[in-house]
Amino acid sequence: MDIKKLQTLVVDALEDVKGQEIVLFDTTHLTSLFDRIAVVSGTSNRQTKALAASVRDKVKAAGGDVVGMEGEDTGEWVLVDLGDMIVHIMQPAIRQYYRLEEIWGEKPVKLGAAKRKSTPEAAEAAESKVKSKHLAANKDEPEAQPVKERKPAARKPAAKTATGTAAAKKPAAKKVPTGKTVKVGPSKTEIAAVEATKAKPPKRTPKAAAADAEPVKKVIRRVKKAAE
Repeated sequence: MDIKKLQTLVVDALEDVKGQEIVLFDTTHLTSLFDRIAVVSGTSNRQTKALAASVRDKVKAAGGDVVGMEGEDTGEWVLVDLGDMIVHIMQPAIRQYYRLEEIWGEKPVKLGAAKRKSTPEAAEAAESKVKSKHLAANKDEPEAQPVKERKPAARKPAAKTATGTAAAKKPAAKKVPTGKTVKVGPSKTEIAAVEATKAKPPKRTPKAAAADAEPVKKVIRRVKKAAE
């Protein structure tokens, strides 16, 4: 039997009896004795035995081979040997103690890939996905508002002059010819300095003031002539 078909039958059989924490691993890179290993938990001895019986019956009904079963007496750890696949059905305490996932769990196989599309569980899962997708598509989405983009301000063209140039050129300063003397007038500061150095004229007294002034007395000394 094809390994993919076999793993699909095993997963379906375990789910029919409500197996807990089902995991599936690819062991082709670790051993040549089998290609797949499945680990599942049962809450009681009765459930572990029922899980093992479900796997056995479903594989046989599909034309597969069941090599053997071990541990049915106690029900704590039941092993179902399917040739290319080994199924370990364990109670939680035994599973936690032996930790088979750490030994064989390098390459886990997704259960979605192992399940058949024709099973009722797969059909329900596909239908729920379609419904959820449809409902999500029907949700009201907020209306998109247009984004107003600011346009860059247009540059004003430079006013053209009569000659057609963008800006009128200033007339060039007249060049003074070399070799000629140029008279330069004195500056204001020089004129002010010269005026400050000039002597001020004496003040004139008016005539009325001169008439009122007292006359100056003249002293005339007579000099006797010496006798001859």
